[in-house]
Amino acid sequence: MTAIRATPVHRAIVGLLILASVHCNRVGDGGGPIPPPGPTDPTLPTLLNTAYTAPTGATITVPAGGDFQAALNSAQPGDQILLAAGATYVGPFTLPVKAGNSWILIRSSTADANLPAEGQRMKPSYAAVLPKIVSPNSGPAVQTALGAHHYRFLGVEITTTEPSLNYGLVLFGDGGAAQNSLALVAHDLILDRTYIHGNATVSLKRCVSLNSAASAVIDSYLSECHAAGQDAQAICGWNGPGPFKIVNNYLEGSGENVMFGGADPAIANLIPSDIEIRRNYFFKPLAWRASGAWSVKNLLELKLGRRVLIQGNIFENSWANAQTGFAMVMWSADETGPTTWAQTADVWVRENIIRHAGSGLQLTDKGTFPALPVQRVRFDNNLWQDISTSWGGDGRLFQVASNTGQLTAIKFYHQTGFADNTLITIVSGVTQQFEFANNIVNRGQYGIHADNASEKTALDRYMPGYIFAGNAVIGGTAASYPIGNFFPTDLNAVGFVNAAGGDYHLTASSPYKNQGTDGTDPGADITAILTWTNGVDQ
Repeated sequence: MTAIRATPVHRAIVGLLILASVHCNRVGDGGGPIPPPGPTDPTLPTLLNTAYTAPTGATITVPAGGDFQAALNSAQPGDQILLAAGATYVGPFTLPVKAGNSWILIRSSTADANLPAEGQRMKPSYAAVLPKIVSPNSGPAVQTALGAHHYRFLGVEITTTEPSLNYGLVLFGDGGAAQNSLALVAHDLILDRTYIHGNATVSLKRCVSLNSAASAVIDSYLSECHAAGQDAQAICGWNGPGPFKIVNNYLEGSGENVMFGGADPAIANLIPSDIEIRRNYFFKPLAWRASGAWSVKNLLELKLGRRVLIQGNIFENSWANAQTGFAMVMWSADETGPTTWAQTADVWVRENIIRHAGSGLQLTDKGTFPALPVQRVRFDNNLWQDISTSWGGDGRLFQVASNTGQLTAIKFYHQTGFADNTLITIVSGVTQQFEFANNIVNRGQYGIHADNASEKTALDRYMPGYIFAGNAVIGGTAASYPIGNFFPTDLNAVGFVNAAGGDYHLTASSPYKNQGTDGTDPGADITAILTWTNGVDQ
């Protein structure tokens, strides 16, 4: 399937899009009218303000060969530390605790004109004017003291010269037992227009750890975050409360490009919360697939998270390796037993492009140990392209498993998706409040698949009270699905503007124009997707 091709659209990045109320004029067999957004929909996160403000205090200049740690120790809130452009500073460096709530800025000495403007992404081509903060061994280049706060990095490069395995370059907060109360959590930390990376041959387990509060990675470039025989991420967090802002970054990670969870929090009842993930390019280089050198899992995994907004991102390339190639994985995971409060809940996924993956979404209520089942996950206006067994996976668009029967309020609205094997795979258990409406999706070989159940029977059995209406199921048949849906025979029958060229707008003559239950076109709002993702993969 050809990747989506941007057509001329309004280029301004619109503000936060909240779904308009949905009114039903067509009802599926499994439930009443499609409701407007309400209490069963995700709660949106609190968003961080990361707008740059110029420092008001002293300027501390650290020349090449100078003592960066001494500068950190002496800096006062409101000061800025200038690191020499192109110079190398060998760590580890620790951000100490300071009194006061003004920011300490750590930045390149180069002029602003030589760096990307605020809101523009850092790229490796800027490396010559970036000071280099380097880890010489398996430890971090930058870490925080317990409770450190109000540091902002701008226009720096962070990397390692370790020849075999580095465990993490930037550690915001502590992921271990030392950080066992909220009073000890580092907070108000920003990586702004930074270049953080490993190299082609060394295992780098993590570029950035977010075990902190009120922390952001913005307009940055994180690459060569990969490892063999273990997980590696561009960004990962599990022992910090948030809020977190991950916006307008390039993100490479071999295991999971971004993950929340994966280890038990040391702080009782902690769940990373208020997570904003917008306009990032999640990417795995195909050279990794060719070499087989690194352990590959997925592009985004949530094991532990609450109030998460995932909007305007491009997720590209996920293949079968250490997992089966899903692009996204979501579940509640208590890793070793004590984190019984673990939960993933209130996740809203909007206006994204997901392409070139062995399968699309794996959604499971919980893992083996006690945890709270996943609740309130909603997908709106996403485009799923080339979800295929050619990537070594199972070619499943959406896979759902509810082992406890308590997976609740799972909704798919206005998806356009093409997978070659199954549309929905039901692995186990009963999902409550399942809604699937106004989508254009390929049936694939098996459509809605569950053991010992036909397609509609699978919905009746495993999705009690479901809504399944206003969908155009390509290659499906009316006899196999609830009433109130459409069944184009093939891609050409849908009436896309130019499916072969990647334009999935409906033509004015499409038989499905304005036939959604809400009076709009079924399938994703392609114009909204193009607006949100404009320039993301550049």
